[in-house]
Amino acid sequence: MSEPKVVVRGVEQRFGSTEALATTDLSVSAGEFVSVIGPSGCGKSTLFNIVSGILRPTRGTVTIDGTDTTGRPGTVGYMLQKDLLVPSLSALENITLGARLTGRVTRGQKERAAEMAAHYGLGDFLDHFPHAMSGGMRQRVALMRTLAFAKDVMLLDEPFGALDSQTRLDMQQWLLRVWGETGSTVLFVTHDIDEAIFLADRVVVMSPRPGRISEILSVDLPRPRDVDVLTTDRFTALKKRAVDLIYGRAQGDLDERRTSA
Repeated sequence: MSEPKVVVRGVEQRFGSTEALATTDLSVSAGEFVSVIGPSGCGKSTLFNIVSGILRPTRGTVTIDGTDTTGRPGTVGYMLQKDLLVPSLSALENITLGARLTGRVTRGQKERAAEMAAHYGLGDFLDHFPHAMSGGMRQRVALMRTLAFAKDVMLLDEPFGALDSQTRLDMQQWLLRVWGETGSTVLFVTHDIDEAIFLADRVVVMSPRPGRISEILSVDLPRPRDVDVLTTDRFTALKKRAVDLIYGRAQGDLDERRTSA
């Protein structure tokens, strides 16, 4: 495994009297794909906001390539569940939006963005506006926007959560292709256990609030992956372990609260 690309060390987050994230340590290697799962409200998005620099933690640090980036936004690519495309801009204009916001888009930037988009199946849609695109196509444009200007760490926060199951599986396979060719380091939040396992090298399972890492599962499934892996014994075993960690612990906490009430 290569040198750590992203290191989260001793991170904690409180909002007033609420402890949203307990002490959390995580190291992600360059080029690694790591999924983060857990029950609702366990701090997955809080952790992402801290890694992105949008949120400064109450305690702890984040380093990327050995540089302290704690509370410093703009060092990683960050894609949310909503595509947030600008309705009045074409697909190509949305992909180059980052450059548009920071200054004039050069011809070279447009050409590079168009080539990348065409390579990943968007070549016929560069002049289309968001209202004329399917949900999956819009998400592809949003991901291309995240990739467009060489952020080699990407945080993807439930990017496929609003898609139907078939489109979602298509997008997962498409994302694996993009990731395999770009070599980006990816942290991926999802509520879908199958999705987490199918995509990742490791799956970080978080506990109910205050969020903490309860276990990290190594996904020892061969790459490249296709849908056939979803029905293998090893996939099923990994899924069972993740289900036990998430729902078993959550149910135990619920039962304890009911007993003490």
